[in-house]
Amino acid sequence: MLLSAGFLPKGNEFVMKPQEAWNIAYSQLEIQLDRASFDTWLRGAAFLGFDGGVFQIGVRNSYARDMLQHRLYRDIRRVVSDVLGEKAELCFEVRKNTEPEPEEDELPLFKMLNQQQEISSAPLHQQIGRPQRPDLPESELNPRMTFDRFIANSANRMTYEAALAVAEYPASHYNPFFIYGGVGLGKTHLLQAIAHTYRAKGMRVIYIPSEVFTNDLVDAIRQRATAMFREKYRSADVLLVDDIQFIAGKESTQEEFFHTFNTLSTYNKQIVLASDRHPTQLTTLEDRLRSRFAGGLVMDLQPPEFETRVAILGMWAHERGIKMPISVAEMIAERARTNIRELEGVFNQVIATTQFTNRPVTLDIAENALEGYRRPRHHHLTMARVLEHTAAHYKIAVDDLTGPRRTARLNQARQVAMFLAREVTMASLPQIGEAFGGRSHSTVLHACNKVADELPDDDLLRRDVEAIQAAIASGD
Repeated sequence: MLLSAGFLPKGNEFVMKPQEAWNIAYSQLEIQLDRASFDTWLRGAAFLGFDGGVFQIGVRNSYARDMLQHRLYRDIRRVVSDVLGEKAELCFEVRKNTEPEPEEDELPLFKMLNQQQEISSAPLHQQIGRPQRPDLPESELNPRMTFDRFIANSANRMTYEAALAVAEYPASHYNPFFIYGGVGLGKTHLLQAIAHTYRAKGMRVIYIPSEVFTNDLVDAIRQRATAMFREKYRSADVLLVDDIQFIAGKESTQEEFFHTFNTLSTYNKQIVLASDRHPTQLTTLEDRLRSRFAGGLVMDLQPPEFETRVAILGMWAHERGIKMPISVAEMIAERARTNIRELEGVFNQVIATTQFTNRPVTLDIAENALEGYRRPRHHHLTMARVLEHTAAHYKIAVDDLTGPRRTARLNQARQVAMFLAREVTMASLPQIGEAFGGRSHSTVLHACNKVADELPDDDLLRRDVEAIQAAIASGD
């Protein structure tokens, strides 16, 4: 009976089988270790064998093996020894040919929000929940941003090929991989295309704008959970950070990112970064970070030339089942020269106009659709004028646009004003945010993208934007 219960005879006594001892110890460790440590390092560990008093335990990767062998070894050995009834030793090994576990990319610190309602008496570290920030989605990837949909021009061909190589051979040669270039040239597209490829391989991928890293750090410091914050970022197989230039001037963020960067590099994990400038031009960034960023492969993205813009328009039309004459594509490509985002905005404007009227896309209709919509940016078109005319159109005060008050009407007016500020002035995203009461650049970007996405399908919004834009341009 004892034999079937997991015991073996030893002299005149019965001792527990190593397999059974590990199973019991594993269950006890799940209770005794904090949830973050157990889920991150020990979850899924399996008994492989027992040789000479040593438990051989299989874990999922080398990072977990090293953490268990060096940082958690004593705690685990104590529990196993107590269960076994004699001193035990353990050896952790990376399991091969195992099926990946169905895990989310979020590590335990950021899974706890839903659990805190279930266990109200749980320790503090098990009750920590991350605030919801819908305008800063973490690790959410746009399904349209893949390598198949990235059309590179002759100047960007090498950058595209380098991104493909990084995606195919992580941490092989190009680590870190640093992409820089102006607004709307495809930096985010390439970063997300790389992330899509890695996720398809079952790798643990974290893709974030740099502001998410800063906000997560602030939350962790406030809630005394920096250890779990570090486990989250330093256990990733791949870390992709967009707009890395915005950590400049943030001392604690730079310090933490420096150590995260070093840890990932030490364990040969891939790092991909994007910025609006070359690393050497990030003069407000710490020297030690600049040197590390420049120490990998640094590639730039250039504005697409005319032929590439025409090809991109053709791809978009084909995907939406729209017949677009080459003359219309060439006209749009001529009008939108700055970047891909501007090109897409013009394309959406033309397509929306033809869909509203149920007419085919023709050169005349496209010309009329764009008349008065896309005007060149001028230095004399100031933020003050945008705020003044937007407030007048919506019959609200300028202070309401820039203040903290939030209502549905104010939110829409504020988002339209941010969109127009980006369209008709020379102000950068941080400058626009500052003009709107010190809001972050990511909030401005979210507002601009939201208005741009809704314009083709919202006739009332489109009329509001056109009316305000015309008033701004005329100076009335």
